[in-house]
Amino acid sequence: MATIFVVDDDQALGEMLSLVLENEGFQTVTCLDGLRAVGMFPIVKPDLILLDVMLPGLDGTGVARRIRATSNVPIIMLTAKSDTLDVVAGLEAGADDYVPKPFKVAELLARIHARFRIAKPAAEDGATGGASGGNANVNHLERGPIVIDRLEHTATKDGKDLNLTPMEFELLFMLAAAAGEAISRSSLLKNVWGYENSGDTRLVNVHVQRLRAKVEDDPENPQIVQTVRGIGYKFVTPEQ
Repeated sequence: MATIFVVDDDQALGEMLSLVLENEGFQTVTCLDGLRAVGMFPIVKPDLILLDVMLPGLDGTGVARRIRATSNVPIIMLTAKSDTLDVVAGLEAGADDYVPKPFKVAELLARIHARFRIAKPAAEDGATGGASGGNANVNHLERGPIVIDRLEHTATKDGKDLNLTPMEFELLFMLAAAAGEAISRSSLLKNVWGYENSGDTRLVNVHVQRLRAKVEDDPENPQIVQTVRGIGYKFVTPEQ
């Protein structure tokens, strides 16, 4: 049974979320304080975190940053603020997605289930091989010095682990599977984040920045994950 760590200073909301999530088959642990949540995290060992932005002790951005320093656990931010700076700060700190308050329970559950699908992709869910590969096994990609195995959930460059979060891994896999082809931000939102309708392109932009910091020799001058102006991004196979 998967455990979801609900970190929110609104006790009534936390209790409501616990009831809803437990009815969905999840185990829940709640916490009202950001600093206390950081201390509880290694004890709880959650499979996913619902993290409020405005918290006493330590705000959600600070909590996400500390947790992300040691763990790739999926994090969904819950925010009453949809201001660009607050959202981007949370994503840059390591959050995978965000849901603005007030939210519909069905929407939140959809986001949670999507994150679990990303964290544990099924063997048959692989993307197609793309223009630059011809790999018979769509779960295993070799793009120059970058090797990605979806079943083992490993991504390496020159034999070194890239230490990607599940979301970064799925983003890299989709781009690499269609190497040389431009992929729109809306397609990435649909296939990586699970957004059926148009979503927030800031999710894509910030995650690409985070991905570049791990795969590029010079993130400020990206050669692998390149921007295609007016469309989105494309993966360019690096030379060995």
